[in-house]
Amino acid sequence: MSKVSSILHRDDPDKPPLGGHVKVTREDWLNVARDILISEGVGQVKVLGIAERLDVSRSSFYWYFKSRKDLLNQLLDDWDKTNTGIMVRHTEIPAETITGALNNFFRCVVDPEGFNHQLDFAVREWARRDGSVRRVIDRADTVRHAAIAKMFERHGYEANEADIRARVLYYQQLGYYALDLAETVEERLTRVAGYLYCFSGVPPLDEEVAEFTEFTRKVTAG
Repeated sequence: MSKVSSILHRDDPDKPPLGGHVKVTREDWLNVARDILISEGVGQVKVLGIAERLDVSRSSFYWYFKSRKDLLNQLLDDWDKTNTGIMVRHTEIPAETITGALNNFFRCVVDPEGFNHQLDFAVREWARRDGSVRRVIDRADTVRHAAIAKMFERHGYEANEADIRARVLYYQQLGYYALDLAETVEERLTRVAGYLYCFSGVPPLDEEVAEFTEFTRKVTAG
């Protein structure tokens, strides 16, 4: 769970102070709720528990949210905008080759500030208990898959082949994290050229592999 700073600022400085000695924002509530969702599951995402972690009064929660359900809805919306949004944007980054485009896609999953696979699986676990969340997950998967397929199509693949390659790429990526493999970054990097070839059917350029390797080492250092 991330540590919440004891010196925070409210979204609207014109509103009166919140209760307690810590002033928090809507994002602070969502950040702690997200941490709890990932580490303990949706059942433990409770107003009182979040307030205690933020060291503020429970009543301050209603400054930003109508109810716990409203908090969960906003948390789910935030997940969709970030995880789905960032993946779609990476498929749309211009690239001269399909292997270059694949490298752009992989950037969002190797960057710790990019696609949050732990959050994705927490939401999927939540969906097992809530049909409405399951429907949101299904829509997100459809949007992600379509974006990846379009990426292949832009590089000359027929629609049917683009669809299959997109499925293989997307399902493999989710499966990789589901298996929780204990590979080091360097181990993964030794397979970059092979992955790019298998996903595209095209040998990658040496400079593409080198550029992605440099990017990955930089964002995962430390």
